[in-house]
Amino acid sequence: MVPAEAEAEILAELRRLRARVPQLTGALAASADGLVLAQDSAATEAESVAALTAAALGVAQRLSDCTGQGGFRELLVRGENGYVATYAAGETAVLTLIAEPRVNVGRLHLEARRSSLRITELIDRSLGRRGPATPPPALGPAAPLS
Repeated sequence: MVPAEAEAEILAELRRLRARVPQLTGALAASADGLVLAQDSAATEAESVAALTAAALGVAQRLSDCTGQGGFRELLVRGENGYVATYAAGETAVLTLIAEPRVNVGRLHLEARRSSLRITELIDRSLGRRGPATPPPALGPAAPLS
């Protein structure tokens, strides 16, 4: 989906994010349809996480739309052993993070939102899109269920 140069820049952003939030154990940028763009984690199966993120994204988009909350922005899952957080990164990508249970969730959101904006810019630039640096647009509503 993105050229190798953009992939390297996205990976660098994921590494900077992990440096800013040391409780992150994994970071992944993926297309909204579940293809890995870049990942910074040795312990996580990136392809599986990207595919599951795409499935969760579909449900989150539908839930957000059905409840009148607008387009998807972010999803936070809290498990016994920590968090999985997914953030919209433009119209076609997502940032998924895995964090320890002791992470400061407010800091996680703050830093992840900044990184998702940067990833949006990198993807848009690699695809030849130009635009102002604004918060990433929400991913559109899911297709209607039949």
